[in-house]
Order: sequence, then C-alpha cells, then structure tokens
Amino acid sequence: METKRIYIKDAEHVRDEELLEAAEIIRRGGLVAFPTETVYGLGGNALDEDAAKKIYAAKGRPSDNPLIAHVSCPEEVEPLVEYMPEAGKKLMEAFWPGPLTMIFPKSSRVPYGTTGGLETVAVRMPSDPVANRLIALAGVPIAAPSANTSGRPSPTTADHVWQDMNGRIDMIIDGGPVGIGVESTIVDVSGQVPVVLRPGAITMEMLRETLGEVTIDPAILGPMAEGVRPKAPGMKYKHYAPKAELTLVEPAMEDKKASMTQEQVEHMVSMVWKLAKEQIDAGVRVGIICTDESRAAYPEGIVRSIGARKSQESVAHNLYGVLREFDDLKAEVIFSESFGEDHLGQAIMNRLSKAAGYKIVRV
Repeated sequence: METKRIYIKDAEHVRDEELLEAAEIIRRGGLVAFPTETVYGLGGNALDEDAAKKIYAAKGRPSDNPLIAHVSCPEEVEPLVEYMPEAGKKLMEAFWPGPLTMIFPKSSRVPYGTTGGLETVAVRMPSDPVANRLIALAGVPIAAPSANTSGRPSPTTADHVWQDMNGRIDMIIDGGPVGIGVESTIVDVSGQVPVVLRPGAITMEMLRETLGEVTIDPAILGPMAEGVRPKAPGMKYKHYAPKAELTLVEPAMEDKKASMTQEQVEHMVSMVWKLAKEQIDAGVRVGIICTDESRAAYPEGIVRSIGARKSQESVAHNLYGVLREFDDLKAEVIFSESFGEDHLGQAIMNRLSKAAGYKIVRV
C-alpha cells in the first residue's frame, strides 16, 4: 500500500478542501492518521467492523484492546450510547472539546470490533481543529488509537507516524507537532462512581472538583492481572516502550503526590548516574532521561533532557519524542529520573512506568 502524506498549511485555520479526500477515505473504510491535541491518531470509521480490523492489523494491536470513538460535537454522542449518565453530562460541559475520553454503556449501533468485545464504548471530542473538522466532514465517528505500532512510544509528530505507518495506511495528515503530548484522560462513567482508567491532562484534581467522588483503577498503579479484559486503551499491555530496556529511579516516598524535596531529587540523580556509569564502563550504549535542572550531573552517555522539572507540561510534551530519539540513537539501556504524581505528573509517571514494564529502582 502506498501511503499519501498531505500537509496542512495552517492547522489553526484548516480549510475543508484540505480534508475532503481524507474524509472520503474514512467513509469508504480506509485509514487516515491525523493530529489531535494529545497525540496523532490512526482513524477509521468507528461504525465499520472491517475498519476496526484494519486498525488492529496496522498497529499489530491485540483485538481485546478497545478503540476510542471520536466525535465532532456533543450531538454525535447520543447514537453511540445506551444512555447518558449524569456524570458524563457534567464532564462534557466542563471539559469538551478537549483531552477527555469517557466510557459509556454502548448502543447496538457500535460494533464489538470497535469496543474490544465490551458492552461499553469510549468516546472523545477533540479540540484540535484538524481532528474536529475531519470528523465532521467524514460524517461518522472516527475510531482513532494512537498512530504507532502497538507498544511503541506514541507519535507526537507526523514524522513519528511515517516511521511506523508508511505502507500500512492510506494517508497521513501532517498538522505539525501536537500540543499536550500524552494521551487523553479516560474516565469510566458507566457505573455508580466514576473511575479513572488512564490519567492525562484532565487531572484527578480537576475531575474531583467537577464531580466530587472519583476513584482510580488499580491498573494505573501497577500491572493488570492476567486474564482481565481491559476497559480502555493502554491498561493491559506494555505500552509506550522504547526498544532499549528502560529503568525508572525514584525516591521512596510515602505520599507520591507530594513534591520531591531537593535532597530527594539530588539522591535520585546520583543513583541514576551511578547505575548509568556502571553500564557505560561496561561498554553499554546508555541513554539517560534527565531534566533541564539536572543535565550537568551526567557527563557521559546519551543524555536527553525531557523538560524542566518545574514545568510538568514541558515534560509531558517531550516524553514520547525523547523515547523515540533513543531508538534512533540505538541506546541499549535507558535510566530515567522520576517525577511527583501530583496533577499532570500522574500521567507522566503512568506512561514512564508502563514504558519501563514497571522496572523501578527506589532509593
């Protein structure tokens, strides 16, 4: 298959004629990768079971891993869901369009191929102008997991998509780099108490301010048990991983939502360097993930700053790009600093922990 790549001249003021061919590809059952405010998505008609199969095949993704149906306006949700829970209405009003996915009881219109065999459907309304207009022009909800081969770091530029999807899909829409850099927050509103299934830019603090009681699925805090069917993308399988073995180093903190003290940060940095130096001296090609503040502490190795420790937004934005760069530079092992789990830090640590396969050294 030949993959066509088109370039959007002004992603903030996208013109319909730039997206008409992509919309037609979606309608006829093809696949198009496109930018969203979170990461690039791999889109197909969410109501077409064959399109869902194509998405799974292109990604090499297990078919029990549900897809997210993307809509362009709240009115497009009703045909996809059996009913609208009150918590869902409140979250839609507060955070849509934006980086929030909700799990609803599905209607009969949504095929099980899209939901991974579940009786629930994940729905999101992106705020990115390219994504939102493409969905509207297609006239169907678009199922769109991240546009990478399964398990790899998610794509935050069209070049990342090209590396993984060239020859596998019909088209890539290049709308420039994304804004946030980590996938949407996922909240299950199908039960009595809303449950966060994946942290993201809509933080736990923001959700509780809107809804009151919100719980966290155990899969966010550690590996999911074998035999359990995931209710949302990214819960069960190893995700976001570079090719090299990644080890996280973190302070032993009773309250992970508390800010790290300067002493804890310095102790963590010294341990990252100790572990990295041992491998470097053994002739191993070592990658080190640090921050702007700690960069000078690592005189050797493939050292990349992920952003400023005081700016969670910069860390989230750069995360997947740094992991992919280590692949390009053929790092054999990677050691990474950790981050506090308050606000956006919960999403950052969720992605890093899964990328490391929960290989964590606590100091």
